[in-house]
Amino acid sequence: MKNGIILAVLSAFTFSIMNVLVKAASETIPVSEIVFFRSLIGTILVLFLMWKYQVAFSRKGIPMLFLRGALGAAYLLAYFYTIAHIPLGDASILAHMSPFFALIFSIVFLKESVNKQIILWMPLFLIGAVFLLDPFSFDSYTLYALVGVLSAMLAAAAATSIRYLSRSHHKFEIVFYFLATGTVISIPLMWGEFVMPSLTGWVYLIGIGVVSLVGQFVLTSAFTHENVMVVEVVRYIGIFFNVMWGFLFWGEVISLGSLLGGACIIAGSIALSRRKKGKKVEKAA
Repeated sequence: MKNGIILAVLSAFTFSIMNVLVKAASETIPVSEIVFFRSLIGTILVLFLMWKYQVAFSRKGIPMLFLRGALGAAYLLAYFYTIAHIPLGDASILAHMSPFFALIFSIVFLKESVNKQIILWMPLFLIGAVFLLDPFSFDSYTLYALVGVLSAMLAAAAATSIRYLSRSHHKFEIVFYFLATGTVISIPLMWGEFVMPSLTGWVYLIGIGVVSLVGQFVLTSAFTHENVMVVEVVRYIGIFFNVMWGFLFWGEVISLGSLLGGACIIAGSIALSRRKKGKKVEKAA
């Protein structure tokens, strides 16, 4: 097996562990507080890396950097909120709707062309979303699932801003603004609901901050060893990992609707990833 594929699997596994830590921490710690510590720990680590590799802060493009940070922070809040309230497998599947939104944003904001054959696959995402959301149930699960869709939309918007910023900014700087903005935004949100973490809670929070950065670095390494399309397809094994953890730790059993919806979204995502084949795509972080 190629190194890039191994690294892609390892990154998916690492992020699934982060999801487990987030779900476990959310049982006693508010989501806004989890985002705060995740972002704060990451900010400190990235600042250290910028100092070590002598990466200077830019004087241009500051508003766009802050926008990227705000989008990333909003994504974290929405995604962690979803993980806290619905099964890990469902949350993971909903997050994988981001390629659908990323394609739309790249056309609208980056003026990128799109293969007409790809458009034929777009309804798969809508069908998958219907299976997952079950819009006719009108219960709390539907609300949480809608927040999951919002997290995918925000992730796609953040990815679009990264592609724009990566033309003139170092990836460490882009990641710094993401984490620093997340730290600032989460402070007022957790102000009235702050909970002093127990020893176990501190282990969860520190683990989330460290594991998420490790996963990001492993993923970045995967893209340097293997074709982007291959890496993105392999990463869908992360859904399996999340379903497995959900079953082992919380007794979560994925429903038939989730299986059908997940199959549609994965098939559509693989189709969208093929449009990058043969193209050099730069990943910022």
